[in-house]
Amino acid sequence: MVWRDEGLMLSARRHGENDAIIGAFTAERGRIAAVVKGGAGRRLSAVLQTGDQIDLEWRARLDAHLGVARVEPVRARAGAIMGDAGALAALGSAAALLSAFLPEREAHPALYAATVALADVLASGSDWRRSYALWEMGLLADLGFGLDLSACAATGATTDLAWVSPKSGRAVSRAAGAPWADRLLPLPGFLIDGGDPARGEFVDAMRLTGWFIERRAAPALGLESPPQARARLAARFGA
Repeated sequence: MVWRDEGLMLSARRHGENDAIIGAFTAERGRIAAVVKGGAGRRLSAVLQTGDQIDLEWRARLDAHLGVARVEPVRARAGAIMGDAGALAALGSAAALLSAFLPEREAHPALYAATVALADVLASGSDWRRSYALWEMGLLADLGFGLDLSACAATGATTDLAWVSPKSGRAVSRAAGAPWADRLLPLPGFLIDGGDPARGEFVDAMRLTGWFIERRAAPALGLESPPQARARLAARFGA
């Protein structure tokens, strides 16, 4: 069996003396794993960096087998991202979440497009925090745990939304949520209104998505906790 696709590198580890086993998130086949012959060598190891875009040709006798892939570079991002410790932590978190939460060989086209866009922002040197927070929102939605921030769950109001219910994942207005503020999750305004977040708002966003990642998505997938890379990113910002 042979197929060809474009993908985003998630991980690579040495396999034997010269080869590597890679994890990639592909446009049409979702998360895949494959052996890359010579992947531990100098030429190919430079291509197999997390966040880099690759073209791969996958071959195996049967679809269920771990295939062998031939890869070619499409777009290198790792070098640019490595110069920004925060962006590097965000990339590591996104790659780890995809590796842990997505089943193999299940297409997620919208999430794939969002992940490529996030990788481009991380490599651009611009403020990536809003893009990352929205990416985690998209991940939750793709996994079936999307948040509804369109209107207040209690009153239907669409303005002055200040909280999110941890039970329903729906927004709550400031007035309706005031009596139960200690039980609700703060809703940072930039997730609704756009613009770049202040540092405190990004912390609130990480706590918001982190609650649903840890309490909803991870248990549903049989995981004890989210990946450590996500915890390190949160800790970096005090979340």
